[in-house]
Amino acid sequence: MTPDLLARLEQARAAGRPVVLATRLPSGEQILLPGDGDASAGLATAAEAALQADRSQTVEADGAQWFLHAYNPPLRLVVVGAVHIAQALVPMAAGLGYGVMVADPRRAFATDERFPGVTVSTDWPDEAMDALRPDSRTAIVTLTHDPKLDDPALDRALRSRAFYVGALGSRKTHAARLGRLRELGHGDAALARIRGPVGLDIGAVTAPEIALSILAQIVAVRRGAALVG
Repeated sequence: MTPDLLARLEQARAAGRPVVLATRLPSGEQILLPGDGDASAGLATAAEAALQADRSQTVEADGAQWFLHAYNPPLRLVVVGAVHIAQALVPMAAGLGYGVMVADPRRAFATDERFPGVTVSTDWPDEAMDALRPDSRTAIVTLTHDPKLDDPALDRALRSRAFYVGALGSRKTHAARLGRLRELGHGDAALARIRGPVGLDIGAVTAPEIALSILAQIVAVRRGAALVG
């Protein structure tokens, strides 16, 4: 690997940008994708597929074999609101490989005892989000029902590259929420990113069932499944 290529790879990883190091076999020629303009459409598509699958693999492209080494940032889930649903959601998400942070300035709820082994922030959600810098491998879910907490977090989420943004609440609550976010300058395209009411419609009632519906929707969105209503 050339020093220039190594530097660009390290810069991408430091910035939380998914990239693929493509190595032509057996010559050893290497390019970084996306980014290097001399890559063919076929190789670029294969690189995107490797990132989506989160798997390094050997593929055929341009009449040659290429080994695609996928460098994805870690998966993260930010949960705004240290509520009962969060207590059910956090261990489920951790079991799927997500690094989880719970943000809630209400110190009576946001405790290590209620969320053992999880990063808990008692900063205001917008401040917590600014410190975390959500990237394209970050999912964000707001659960408080309190506009003072949820709205600032959603504002930051919509200004980020988070791949999933979800908000708990009824359709009436969500409609009012969208109106407030529109007043903050968010257009229809940005507001359409919010999954609200959050979660897949599986008839969930209990906190664990709601948590399951949320996590199922996160997985569906990440994997590009059609079942994302």
